[in-house]
Amino acid sequence: MTLPAPGAGRFAPSPSGDLHVGNLRTALLAWLFARSTGRAFLLRVEDLDRVAAGAEERQLSDLAALGLDWDPPVVRQSARTDRYDAAVDALSADGFAYPCFCTRREIREAASAPQVVGDAAPAADLAYPGTCRSLTPADIADRVAAGRRPAWRLRAARETWTVADLLHGSFTGRVDDVVLRRNDGLAAYNLAVVVDDAAQGVDQVVRGDDLLTSAPRQAYLGHLLGLPPVTYAHVPLALNGDGRRLAKRDGAVTLADLAARGRNAEQVLAVIAASVGLTGTPQDMLDGFDPAALPAGPWIVDPALL
Repeated sequence: MTLPAPGAGRFAPSPSGDLHVGNLRTALLAWLFARSTGRAFLLRVEDLDRVAAGAEERQLSDLAALGLDWDPPVVRQSARTDRYDAAVDALSADGFAYPCFCTRREIREAASAPQVVGDAAPAADLAYPGTCRSLTPADIADRVAAGRRPAWRLRAARETWTVADLLHGSFTGRVDDVVLRRNDGLAAYNLAVVVDDAAQGVDQVVRGDDLLTSAPRQAYLGHLLGLPPVTYAHVPLALNGDGRRLAKRDGAVTLADLAARGRNAEQVLAVIAASVGLTGTPQDMLDGFDPAALPAGPWIVDPALL
């Protein structure tokens, strides 16, 4: 029996600013997971939201400075909107999408909004209460006539979905009526990432573990669209001394800021590598890379080490 060749892994930054050392650490791990398994490694620029001038160029330059390479071309989501529209149309034709006219305030205030599932579910992970699920054609026409532009939501046919994660094992999370296309016409993250991964042949998704709860939704969406499943690996985040997600406000945490303090890319790479128990160049790290040996907890970034 001949097994199919591995597909690809990817790193997909949003060009809203410079990458910090936590982002670079995730990129390094995504590269190691892909290259160590014989996969291609792709870069996708997720530029559907805020784009800072020059950010994409600086991000690619920083990745290259660490010794990471990628397989061309670099893909930008802003050039792929037709694919997202086609996916929403397909889901709608199968009865799995519907227009939603709710504002964020209306959703927050909905008395029927369900409670958080599980003690660890974040507040931002609350499910949509289904207000617009049963609108009649007349209801929809009235709202459109009043000048309200709808978003499009998934009409989920189940409440949970289970994914397999290389670091977290079997994970079951909630599936709800997530937004597929916003009311400004742009595809929502959960839809775009699923469509792009399938179109690019990505079968390995390595990213921060803050997105673990999104994986069941995305896997379910892929299932409804008839797309191949992916393998997940959600890696621990980099946190500041207060246990919060690392951000630019935490000081010199980007390559540019650290360069201003006299730290070159090789020195920064050494600190990042040490946080996952590795040394040397990315190519050197391939020989000793073992996902099972990765730290289970977050990387608490010590500014003194940078």
